[in-house]
Amino acid sequence: MLIQTQPDQIQSFLSDSSYVQGGHAERVVFPKDAKEAAEVLEAATREHNPVTVSGAGTGTVGGRVPFGGIILATDKLDHIKRIVREDAGGLAVAEAGVILSDLQQAVNSEGLLYPPDPTERGCFLGGNVATNASGSRTFKYGPTRNYVQRLTIALAGGDVIDLHRGELFAAADGRIRIPLSNGREIEAQLPSYSMPRLRKHASGYFVAPGMDIIDLFIGSEGTLGVVIEVEVKLLPKPEGLLSGVVFFASEEKLLTFVSEARERSLHSRQTSVAEDIDARALEFFDSQSLGFLRQRYETIPSAAVGAIFFEQETTPAREEALMNGWLSLLEEHDALAELSWFATNEPDQARLREFRHQLPVLMNEWFARHNQRKVSTDMSVPDKEFSGMLRFYEETLQADELRYTIFGHIGDNHVHVNILPRNDDEGARAREIYVQFLKRAAAVGGTLSAEHGVGKLKREYLQIFHSEQHLREMAALKRAFDPAGILGRGNIFAEEYL
Repeated sequence: MLIQTQPDQIQSFLSDSSYVQGGHAERVVFPKDAKEAAEVLEAATREHNPVTVSGAGTGTVGGRVPFGGIILATDKLDHIKRIVREDAGGLAVAEAGVILSDLQQAVNSEGLLYPPDPTERGCFLGGNVATNASGSRTFKYGPTRNYVQRLTIALAGGDVIDLHRGELFAAADGRIRIPLSNGREIEAQLPSYSMPRLRKHASGYFVAPGMDIIDLFIGSEGTLGVVIEVEVKLLPKPEGLLSGVVFFASEEKLLTFVSEARERSLHSRQTSVAEDIDARALEFFDSQSLGFLRQRYETIPSAAVGAIFFEQETTPAREEALMNGWLSLLEEHDALAELSWFATNEPDQARLREFRHQLPVLMNEWFARHNQRKVSTDMSVPDKEFSGMLRFYEETLQADELRYTIFGHIGDNHVHVNILPRNDDEGARAREIYVQFLKRAAAVGGTLSAEHGVGKLKREYLQIFHSEQHLREMAALKRAFDPAGILGRGNIFAEEYL
């Protein structure tokens, strides 16, 4: 097993995309299989030495930033073991360190689709499982959880377990029992809270009556065990794709358009009406976002105050009818249809995807110029609360005259508010406003994090959404799997709870 201890070797493992500062560790270890990972964890438990699991470093909440101890890097767990075609799709088996884009390309070459699509395709599959990653296609297909069929997990005590979906369930009273190979078993009690009624949620441990125990590890952010290998379900690759960036001169019309597109899409799935609209992605850009993007895209209409990026799967027989359906819907809601952009072939679709990904690039340039860190939200709210939440974002920020952008997964009532401070005073005010946004989200039944997780960066805010009792119940569940509290120390909740 490769072990690195020199400061220059460790340096690149001390940060992630959150820019949390101060990371440090004794060494980085690179297990090449479950047995080696388990040996590292068993020794660390004996020594009470913290272990931080390291994926690709694309996380935004500081989950992989270590504060002492050992870094367990999954880089050498990088094999796609097999891809199997079946009548209605297929399956893939891959190790935790496989890069998502590599898996998607391999699956695509077999005429199959792995739907989860976080914006950063350079992430590792194990990290996707640890955060229950989602993305633009989540509107149709749901998050990573929906596709995980089996997990191989190394536990803090040195045990390795294989969990197959459909084999092991929680009892009606929330008790769980997981048998180990040596005849022992892990017993634990699920927390007593209920999951919020949202399209997306990634804040704390998943619980549900009689739940499949595999779901407890999905989204647990490396605090219960280390994902070594994953089996995922695959779908047939769509025959064609229609996509567009459509502009609106009225935000009210944009919101009613989204509402109808969402309802018609959900109706299509429930009734299997193949000829109607069924968006797989509905993404939002507010007027401030378009202002940034005009630096690169002069053809954005001057009258546009917002835009929607959409994708719709097609077949050759249905493409024209679906295009007409979308155009009719756009006309009904007064979109600037003649000035909007549409794509039915791969080169044009690539250009639209590039447009979608340009905004984060432009904002990073802003931060570099002003030497400030962005303050970014990741909340989602119930359907009926979204328009009010969006107004609250806009009115609060405009009253303080702060620069900002609002964009993201509007189909799931989940947009990212990025506050762009120009100096330290504005930075302090931005953080105060962020807490106001969190409290509003909690009050209307929303979540702290819809897709990025809690990590270290947002753990202090979890108490806005959960009672002290619930936090202690989560900590007790963690102790059942990790009695010494070595794994992911500081992620999800502070160390005093352990």
